[in-house]
Amino acid sequence: MALTKERQAGLLAYCRIEEPTAEELLTLETLYNAAVGYLEEAGVSLPPEGTPRRAQYDLCVNFMVLRDFDLRDATITGTIVADNPAFQRLITQLKLTEPRGEG
Repeated sequence: MALTKERQAGLLAYCRIEEPTAEELLTLETLYNAAVGYLEEAGVSLPPEGTPRRAQYDLCVNFMVLRDFDLRDATITGTIVADNPAFQRLITQLKLTEPRGEG
């Protein structure tokens, strides 16, 4: 799924980036595509626009993009914690509510 201007604006707001540089925009687009790909490989398809599942899906993508954007430095100092439990619950909920194909 391509990063539309509308989706990009929402992602920039979530990441609190007011005046992004060209490099930041490119990085965000790459991270967005990686997050969408991760969810797809995890068995979560893109929900229809305007549904509660779509809001959950977008929140998961936003979380992954911001997390990876913040952790793009070569080294990390301090305590490293596991993924946010709320994020893990969202992923689980999306997987459990994935529509089943007719077969």
